[in-house]
Amino acid sequence: MPRVARKRPDQEVICFSQLNFSDLIDINSVMPSFLQPLLQIDLPGIKKVKSGKVREIFDLDDRFLFVASDRISAYDVIMPNGIPRKGEVLTQISHFWFDRLEGNVPNHRLVGTGDPLPDILEEHREALKGRSMIVCKAEPLTIECVVRGYLAGSGWKEYQNNGKVCGIQLPDGLVESSELPEPIFTPATKAEEGHDENISFEQAKDIVGAETAEKVRKLSLDIYMEARAYAAEKGIIIADTKFEFGWFNGELVLIDEVLTPDSSRFWPQDEYKPGQGQPSFDKQFVRDYLSTLDWDKTPPGPELPENIVEDSMKKYLDAYERLAGKPLP
Repeated sequence: MPRVARKRPDQEVICFSQLNFSDLIDINSVMPSFLQPLLQIDLPGIKKVKSGKVREIFDLDDRFLFVASDRISAYDVIMPNGIPRKGEVLTQISHFWFDRLEGNVPNHRLVGTGDPLPDILEEHREALKGRSMIVCKAEPLTIECVVRGYLAGSGWKEYQNNGKVCGIQLPDGLVESSELPEPIFTPATKAEEGHDENISFEQAKDIVGAETAEKVRKLSLDIYMEARAYAAEKGIIIADTKFEFGWFNGELVLIDEVLTPDSSRFWPQDEYKPGQGQPSFDKQFVRDYLSTLDWDKTPPGPELPENIVEDSMKKYLDAYERLAGKPLP
């Protein structure tokens, strides 16, 4: 069964009229005040399996339905308000990469973004529009497959302490956000609660077996290199990313979301300056805001102000538009 994070406390379902969002949102304009994020999703008649930090998972007997909400978390705490259209962006970027990477690795997706939904979901079509994905019931590996091409986040902190990241010795003299000589595979454990923990490749082999660890390392590095090259053509640096793999019918498949602003660090190429933190298309923008507050990073999270919500939405939409070459429908 796919792993999910801590269950979100019940919230009132936020509903809004079906709107032609492409007519309402200009990436450079201010968000309309009446556009509200979708924080909770319930489908009467469809069994909900789990409610994660972002996604709701429903059981369709022989498959799962993933539905991405507009919730946003930071420091493992879900904020009380969300980012409008975020769930659509995450889902559609994942669809985009699954389409593009089909020749590299099989994935868990069973229904493409333009394919009709099964009859059982037809009455929920509007609620699911743009933010749903039907996937096989793969058995996830118990490690996260992280690839780093630049020195940031926990990797930068670890390097400052001992010159290594996940046991990999790096050159002296690197600074925050330095491009690494070559991308590195830095696995992590999966935490049901709290933070994932960086581990060495040897530890990863102990957890999933040497053959599987070698295979996912190669797959992860190959996928990252291809995606990074493509994104660079669109003005985006993919500094690092996290992949998840699982077993389905004896085959290793790519699962979960892939190469999204929530699972990756996306930096604007034209603003890149080593030696400091970078502007981003991902939720680091929200983390940076939260770091200015007197908040102990435990629940409940603080309400995000309107300007942070608006700017975050624009960043997510901009990431999709650059990668896909068109606005989000």
